[in-house]
Amino acid sequence: MSDCNYYKVGGSLEYQHPTYVVRKADSELYEGLLNGEFCYVLNSRQMGKSSLRVHMTKKLKAQGVKCASIDMTRIGSHVTPEEWYGGVVSELLRGFSLSRKVNFSNWWRDREMLSPVQRLSEFIEDVLLLELSRIIVIFIDEIDSIIKIPFRDDFFAFIRACYNQRADNSDYQRLTFCLLGVATPSNLIADRNLSTPFNIGRAIELTGFKLSEAKLSLTQGFVGKVNSPEDVLAAILTWTEGQPFLTQKLCKLVVEQVATNVAADGVTDVTDRFVEKDKVFGETDNSSATSAKESVATWVEELVRSHIIDNWETVDEPEHLRTIRDRILWSPRKEQLLLLYRQILQHGEVRAKDTPEQMELRLSGLVVKQQGKLQVYNRIYGSVFNLNWVDEVLAEAGLLLEELETPTSSQTEIQALEQMANEALQLFESQQIEALLLAIQAGQRNDQSLELIRAAVS
Repeated sequence: MSDCNYYKVGGSLEYQHPTYVVRKADSELYEGLLNGEFCYVLNSRQMGKSSLRVHMTKKLKAQGVKCASIDMTRIGSHVTPEEWYGGVVSELLRGFSLSRKVNFSNWWRDREMLSPVQRLSEFIEDVLLLELSRIIVIFIDEIDSIIKIPFRDDFFAFIRACYNQRADNSDYQRLTFCLLGVATPSNLIADRNLSTPFNIGRAIELTGFKLSEAKLSLTQGFVGKVNSPEDVLAAILTWTEGQPFLTQKLCKLVVEQVATNVAADGVTDVTDRFVEKDKVFGETDNSSATSAKESVATWVEELVRSHIIDNWETVDEPEHLRTIRDRILWSPRKEQLLLLYRQILQHGEVRAKDTPEQMELRLSGLVVKQQGKLQVYNRIYGSVFNLNWVDEVLAEAGLLLEELETPTSSQTEIQALEQMANEALQLFESQQIEALLLAIQAGQRNDQSLELIRAAVS
């Protein structure tokens, strides 16, 4: 593997890829699935969900567990129930290498008097559990693609039924599922009264890389190129907060930039060049460890600004920042998301309440929940999607409302309006009230909505 190809930007990492970072989620998911728990990994895009699935599959198989993965995008969403459930069974036959034992076309056609979900249930009980005698784990990736399917609740009810069957049929104790995707449980379930697997499942949280987790894997690509690989990685993490895609991208940029500088200067000893000429990557006799780290931080900051932040819409390859932008701007809740995000930028954080708007903003990847607070995920996001960007988008969309900070709107009045909106929100849980509250907290208001709230709480 060449130096510049050591890091991989975008896409899932194959098993035993040298830059795969083992996180807390790895041990939690491994433990949960071995114990037969229904697990789900729901997070924003490019957080390493598919890479986790690949590595978890190999690790479980090494313990004798039978695993198969279904990528829901392979089945599609504009299909009939017959086609969709048939696709699921076909994928399971392929994933568990049972295609030669079971003629799918004949098996499926012989049961056409049954509903599609009944056929799937029969396949699990009469084929999968009989043919496979070990623990069985079914990974369902890109589960968010199921949101467009009107009959999706039947599928989640089927998964829940598999767990209920454990009381009557001990073979079902060997079967478990793991769902992965960009969604929340409430997004996935249409019927709020449905008894779902999420009620009994285990949520696996994917967080950004910590230095202690990442240094073993991610510093190896810097060896022989910089004096202090760990300091370079630490400087990178101050910008990415361990977001996997951005961390891989910045590591790769460091290696590429070093190679470019070496080629331009004709220097073969990379470490000496940076120590003696730029004083970036290590200490000299005249500098302390602190000043060396500061030099590293300065060099990394220049790299971040020149190659990621400046002109970001042009240099965003592979696409990442534009994906975040589009997820927000194409949302039906665009106004609420922007006002909520504006509030977070202004105050640094807001209390996490897991409202639909907060959950959607978290799924964009732009913000993260930390110790009961919502905050911007990292410095790169905060620099790209700053207050100027938010206000420009609001103005372009005609959403920028009247400023509260006027001679007739004192801070006391603002606080009173905020309290009034909060009281109304607790009483009525209206999206309109939630949107107005965000507007008030962001320094904006809509007088027509305000009159409705005054009437509601009077």
